[in-house]
Amino acid sequence: MSDALRTEIIDSPVGVLTIRSDADGCLHQLIWERPEERATANAPDQKASLPLQALEAYFGGDLEAIDAIAVARPGTPFQQKVWAELRRIPCSRTISYGELAERIGQPTAVRAVGTANGANPISIFVPCHRVIGANGTLTGYGGGLENKRWLLVHEGAWLI
Repeated sequence: MSDALRTEIIDSPVGVLTIRSDADGCLHQLIWERPEERATANAPDQKASLPLQALEAYFGGDLEAIDAIAVARPGTPFQQKVWAELRRIPCSRTISYGELAERIGQPTAVRAVGTANGANPISIFVPCHRVIGANGTLTGYGGGLENKRWLLVHEGAWLI
């Protein structure tokens, strides 16, 4: 396998997203970008990677399409634990940061869980948008709160 990552761009309902994956289809990064920051266009003759195909299917309504995509987890052991648990949150469900801390066996680590959530390099696929405040409010999201709301509405977990 080559160490080079494939970079693909998608104009999505939540804005321009850049995904980076390896030759085996393992997703390494999802970047929220502004259209003016776009550096590279997809090669028109190249078949879309598995992560890009899954993301297109997800936005098209196949909400489970992203679940089968392998993701790289380059973080600390604690971050990896949090990110693995994020992938266990079913589509159309939300949990609080406190519940996430409990699920990983560290109920007093709520702030650390929030920090790990914020460091997630593969949002949407590692669905940190499904974590909300204890009082049911939307809280921080790297892609912006309006995009977090859009994703939760798209998944049927949030009413407008």
